[in-house]
Amino acid sequence: MRSVKIFVSSILLIAFLPFCKTLYQPTTVQFKDYRITKGQPVNDDISKLLQPYADSVNKNMNDIIAVASMPLEKKQPEGTLGNVLADAMLAVGKENYHIDIDASFINFGGIRLPSIAAGNISRGKIFELAPFDNIIVLLHVKGNVLMELLNIIAKKGGWPCAGISFQIKNKAAVNVKIGDKALQENVDYRIAILDYVANGGDDCEMLKQIPQLNNGLLFRDAVLNYFSKINSEGKKISSVIQNRISNVQ
Repeated sequence: MRSVKIFVSSILLIAFLPFCKTLYQPTTVQFKDYRITKGQPVNDDISKLLQPYADSVNKNMNDIIAVASMPLEKKQPEGTLGNVLADAMLAVGKENYHIDIDASFINFGGIRLPSIAAGNISRGKIFELAPFDNIIVLLHVKGNVLMELLNIIAKKGGWPCAGISFQIKNKAAVNVKIGDKALQENVDYRIAILDYVANGGDDCEMLKQIPQLNNGLLFRDAVLNYFSKINSEGKKISSVIQNRISNVQ
């Protein structure tokens, strides 16, 4: 049923694109199964039929869902934008799955904007930030497998994460702590990660064989829910560098 909804939504979005003033779509696509053919003539009758829906889409995308008290930036090994998004992933993941989660990770390329300016944050901005339908999945991993993941992250310069901290030395992860405890290779950990990575993306082939807990929670929806909740409490979105990941000699 979810696949049908996504397919129908995709058709509607493609139909709306010629009439929307602002396009909420990525310039590149992770998947090879679909493509949008541009330059097709638009029927005037269809245009008139779809215009009210296009207006509704634009209005919905312009809705203000939160306010940032400061500029949020995507940086490596750690950035304020990545921190708040990883926090959103961890918090909403726990609420949605009703399971305790030790740590969350977002591949650096999964965040499609370099920054969010201080001030109002619209729904459309979150769609620009996370245009792909990436799902937050949970993996049950041994400490040694988690260490493999951290070494890949270290080699790539650092990814947004929450619930965990480590340092990068000679492109490897050292001094790893889950919460306030040192990582142990034989201990089981539960992590939240995007399905793209869990399915082997970004050189994470070792994760492909690990069973996934997947209830269809979109990363984008998690961010929207997290930001909206903070806004409903009369608070603004903010973030600080906490040395979740840092470089050492």
